[in-house]
Amino acid sequence: MASADPARPAPSTPPAPPVVLTAPPALAPLLARGALLSPFRRPRPDAPFPRTRLVLPGLRADPARSAAYARVCGFPAGADTLPPTYPHVLGFPLAMRLMSGRDFPLPLLGLVHTSIGITRHRPLPVTGAYDLSVRVEDLAPHRRGTEAAVVTEVRDGEEVVWESRSTYLARHRTSGQDAAHHPAREEREPYEPLPAVDEWRLAGDLGRRYGAASGDRNPIHLHPLTARLFGFPRAIAHGMWTVARCLAAHGVPDAAVVRADFQAPVLLPGTVTYAARDGRFELRGAGDRVHLTGDVRPA
Repeated sequence: MASADPARPAPSTPPAPPVVLTAPPALAPLLARGALLSPFRRPRPDAPFPRTRLVLPGLRADPARSAAYARVCGFPAGADTLPPTYPHVLGFPLAMRLMSGRDFPLPLLGLVHTSIGITRHRPLPVTGAYDLSVRVEDLAPHRRGTEAAVVTEVRDGEEVVWESRSTYLARHRTSGQDAAHHPAREEREPYEPLPAVDEWRLAGDLGRRYGAASGDRNPIHLHPLTARLFGFPRAIAHGMWTVARCLAAHGVPDAAVVRADFQAPVLLPGTVTYAARDGRFELRGAGDRVHLTGDVRPA
């Protein structure tokens, strides 16, 4: 899951030594820095990108915050293991430090989380201490711009117990042939709706409640007024909330591989349909608009 796309050549620049942190970075200053630097970015697939690997050793999750996260996402709040998506929350400040840095070529403003792949090798006890690492793996051409891949790993001693690979898209003009270098990124199976399982009514304050539990207080999720500044008619749900809520409804094996693709934002308040069959799941809105597709399988 965390390995580079075999179709891409190996980076010619060797990775830099890891940068060891003593505490998670604060998100608000990173978001502000990334916003200020965004107008000066010139994204392109062959741009140099930071080879830094950030490492945060001995990290312990806050049980109260992980329980609050579990509640807002629909996981059992009293579980003695972390929700399967919670390590993404732990690694997100490190990812933002990399993507808001001066050497990251894509603008943070307008960057779209397009997919996430997660491998959980075993459940992670809430009381455990873990070594967290985050790095930018590569840049790749996309038919709508340039996509960055960010890899997060959680280790218990020398053992990798959880890992993910997220892709983030910066939209810009392309030649129309760029994505041909990576056809697998653009291929989609013919769409057949999955059978509906449940309907969820999402409150207007969902983004604020998830932001309080996760620490991700991006203004597009918090209030209609701040969302309109970025071109949305109303606040939108966090993409990672939609993944987590679907996995809470679906269930995840102790050792599992999860893949999710973000298709369209979910406006708040709103009503969505959760659908699933044979390890696959999706979230649909009005007119069967697909917001999220994904699948879960044993590792």
